Amino acid sequence: MPSLLEIEQVEQRIASLGSAVRSEVLAYSESRDLRFPIYKLSFGTTDPQAPVLGFVGGVHGLERIGAQVTVALLNSFSELVTWDKGLQRTLEHMRVFFIPTVNPIGIYRKTRSNPRGVDLMRNAPVEADHPPRLLGGHRYTNKIAWYRGELGAPLELEAEAMVRGVESEIAESRLAITVDSHSGFGLQDRLWFPYAKTLKPFPEIGLVYSFNQLLERTYPHHFYRVEPQAGTYTTHGDLWDYIYERHHGVERNKPFLPLCLEMGSWMWLKKNPWQIFKSDGAFNPLIGHRHKRTLRRHNTLMEFLIRAVSSPEEWAQLTPQRSAEYENKAQELWYAKY
Repeated sequence: MPSLLEIEQVEQRIASLGSAVRSEVLAYSESRDLRFPIYKLSFGTTDPQAPVLGFVGGVHGLERIGAQVTVALLNSFSELVTWDKGLQRTLEHMRVFFIPTVNPIGIYRKTRSNPRGVDLMRNAPVEADHPPRLLGGHRYTNKIAWYRGELGAPLELEAEAMVRGVESEIAESRLAITVDSHSGFGLQDRLWFPYAKTLKPFPEIGLVYSFNQLLERTYPHHFYRVEPQAGTYTTHGDLWDYIYERHHGVERNKPFLPLCLEMGSWMWLKKNPWQIFKSDGAFNPLIGHRHKRTLRRHNTLMEFLIRAVSSPEEWAQLTPQRSAEYENKAQELWYAKY
């Protein structure tokens, strides 16, 4: 049976951590002779109302670095759990989960889509404002990238597994942040926030502004560009828009901030232009030392997010006056140019 290194690493962690982790197989992705599990690993309290932080990767198989970064964060986090008393105390009051390989067959085959040719991040029943043709999602044929799937069809197995896995963690949480790791755009790493479907402001834009201010104060020399995802282009079918709207409709008083870590793959192309001629060269660091640098690059972000989610009093519990102030500042910072 074929194997996938990222899944092997996840399974090794599950075996070594014992009762320190709660693991489950959300689904099995299958095609012909391939059958890979989609794992979710959870750490910390089982209190459904506790703050939650989640890391997701591998939605687009061609962007393998997203799954690899998520596994690298899982590996670092797993080591800390075994000896860091401070983290152990923090996890008594919050929860951290990982879904590292949403689209394992896509990773194995180096394809953007799942085994049925569907782009999972175009698959949700979400319609966008003025998306670019094809790139923004289409229903013509699965032979062309960015195919959404048939109109009216249920979510693809992998997409449904991810949605179910995330929603089971955040449903009653009083604060949740997720980070979905991708690559393929720009010379700078970005933290995109919703929406992907429209340039209308995200309902919790005041919270995003407060989060950004906390990041700027804590790490003023960080290298992320925080911005609305739709500022680059809008897309149909974004799974995070879908999850957010479902959560937002039920739990308005329980903030949820889904972030997309869009790693700037043009940095790798700029330094090694020849890799553009490889099937995965536009999306991944193919030179060894650059690959290692990328795998360790986002540990500080993870540590910051753990602290931010476990200490919401400083930034997430806004008075109505402060929320209105931040909403106005966010409009000026992110939306005035559109």
